[in-house]
Amino acid sequence: MTRSGSPADESGPLRTDSPGRTLSEAPRVAAVILAAGCSSRMGGANKLLLPVEGKPMLIHVVEAALASGLAAVRVVTGHEAERVNDLLRDYPLELVHNASFAQGMSSSLRSGLESLDQDIDAALVCLGDMPWVRASHLRGLVNRFAAERPGPICVPVYSDRQGNPVLWPRRFFDAICRLRGDVGARSLLGRHRDEIARVEVADDGVTVDIDDMDAL
Repeated sequence: MTRSGSPADESGPLRTDSPGRTLSEAPRVAAVILAAGCSSRMGGANKLLLPVEGKPMLIHVVEAALASGLAAVRVVTGHEAERVNDLLRDYPLELVHNASFAQGMSSSLRSGLESLDQDIDAALVCLGDMPWVRASHLRGLVNRFAAERPGPICVPVYSDRQGNPVLWPRRFFDAICRLRGDVGARSLLGRHRDEIARVEVADDGVTVDIDDMDAL
């Protein structure tokens, strides 16, 4: 069960009654949270376990995903997997261990996407070092995806800056899984500009990540 104190969100429930789509046809969207990296710029500390506003950085991301009403939440582990497992043991999610995490972000993307059930229509690729991403951001992306068929790639935008997480429809999963090295799925956006929906958000939580101790 989710620990007490998981944040409620002012944006209301996830909308599933988009025009032309019945409740039974609502898309099934999963979160894939990347939490496998070595935090190489943090001087030896695992940044995802460091406190931000009173709780470990990764917990902010996990609780936002769980508060969003998604079909599933997967957390991809790698570096210090046992510590991450212990941190998340009481949350209703699935841990996916990426034994090849040292090969870079693409290997974690592949592990996360390959763990999803076949009835999942899209994946929200979330970074574990973005503690100010909120459930309202995620719901906005899912609602935009649900508004048309086929659903577009949905990218959050604040003050004309593209951010994260990005929602990827299933039709792009194979291309993402073919990536190699320390690259993320955003490297594919340039090839699919005509299939992107820019989703405006009200704050900069989708553009702020924590890479080093100065940022923390």
